Amino acid sequence: MFDSTSDLILHHYASSPFSEKVRLMLGHKHLAWQSVNIPRILPKPDVLALTGGYRRTPFLQVGADIFCDTALICDVLEHRQPTPPLYPEHHKGVARVLAQWADSTLFWAAMGHNLSPKGAAALFAGQPPEAAQAFAADRGAMRGGMTSLRPGDATAAYRSYLRRLATMVEEQPFLLGAAPCVADFAAYHPLWFTRVVTPAVAGVLDATPQLIEWMDRMAAIGHGKMSKMSASDAIAIAIAAAAEPAPLGDEVFQDDHHIPLGSRVTVAAESFGQEPTEGILRAATRTRYTLEREDARAGRLHVHFPRIGYVLREVRV
Repeated sequence: MFDSTSDLILHHYASSPFSEKVRLMLGHKHLAWQSVNIPRILPKPDVLALTGGYRRTPFLQVGADIFCDTALICDVLEHRQPTPPLYPEHHKGVARVLAQWADSTLFWAAMGHNLSPKGAAALFAGQPPEAAQAFAADRGAMRGGMTSLRPGDATAAYRSYLRRLATMVEEQPFLLGAAPCVADFAAYHPLWFTRVVTPAVAGVLDATPQLIEWMDRMAAIGHGKMSKMSASDAIAIAIAAAAEPAPLGDEVFQDDHHIPLGSRVTVAAESFGQEPTEGILRAATRTRYTLEREDARAGRLHVHFPRIGYVLREVRV
């Protein structure tokens, strides 16, 4: 049975690759969680009420605390349920570095292949032309000035990356050993999109049967104990009196910007999805930023971002 009392609320949609990464990690840790389905493109009024501007998918809500970016969500889940670990004891550094590569370089090569004309046509088959146009416009706005790989270049790079990953699972079940770690979940989700969401272009996987077997092992992990929740209920939880943001820990303030705590700041992604979130800087540890913000619908919130991949700026009056 699903545990409807879980305080872990994942805001996501079914075909989101990064959401699949988190869903599988929840399954890996045998956690119960609440599922809030969000729109694939703007407008996203319920999302922005909670995040204040950040609109990448997914994000994790725990009461009035909002955790943005799957790299930070990994750390939250690891703290919540340390076993089985996402960061293996003797490979913590390499696991994080490999995951960062997979979430960026591998991901963009995969999506350049997946959303090639053939893949996009299959993805939007049976839908009016306006659906594909709206999706392309939405993602184009999120890309900003990013350089996009052309489909042919993306496919060539993707094939090379698949071969390299395949060599890692020739003699062991997962990328770094006998059990999955954060690197496996990060490498899996763009390949999952190829295989499950855009199967018309999944033939690219056929040359690496070892990798397909690894994907089967990853898929078998499942999504844990999920129950559905509405966006309005999630916002109600955020504004409930018992859902004040959790007290911040005693981690040392790492001042790399000469911006004191209590300053009004913005945090935005370095590249894709650069919409800023504005608030009061309440924490800046070695790994994350925490902003306090007030929303007319959701109340007082703490919105958390990882340091890596995000830009902190002071708001000058």
